[in-house]
Amino acid sequence: MPTVRIPPPSKTIYLIRDGKLALEPADVENDTVGSLLGALFAASEQPLGERDTALRGFTYLGIKDSLNPVQRDEIQLPRTSTLTVYIRGDGTLTKLGKAQIVCTAQQDAAFELVKIVRENVHRPSKPEGRYTCGELK
Repeated sequence: MPTVRIPPPSKTIYLIRDGKLALEPADVENDTVGSLLGALFAASEQPLGERDTALRGFTYLGIKDSLNPVQRDEIQLPRTSTLTVYIRGDGTLTKLGKAQIVCTAQQDAAFELVKIVRENVHRPSKPEGRYTCGELK
């Protein structure tokens, strides 16, 4: 059976330029989704010049991925995987902010859906929804 080689995700993150998503180089040691998301949120603390981010005031807490094999009528359907991104912060997570997170994560083709969960201190966590990059762009 031929193996398909997926090119490794590049070390890039999505920031905002002129009100639109823009792919920018990330200063990270490796191209894991976790390190890219860490760099994405860290960008809020840095001077970005002509670029901007909708993630100021939000903190990246971590990720969890799940591969879900779906059983239906004894036929195993292709596995879909969802990446859950945990964040903390007050204020509104805008559509652009969500797009920055989801599109950065989905550079890794393994993740078909990205779910964003806001962890609150002293309050229950709040799901922000499940997305694909295409629907947020």
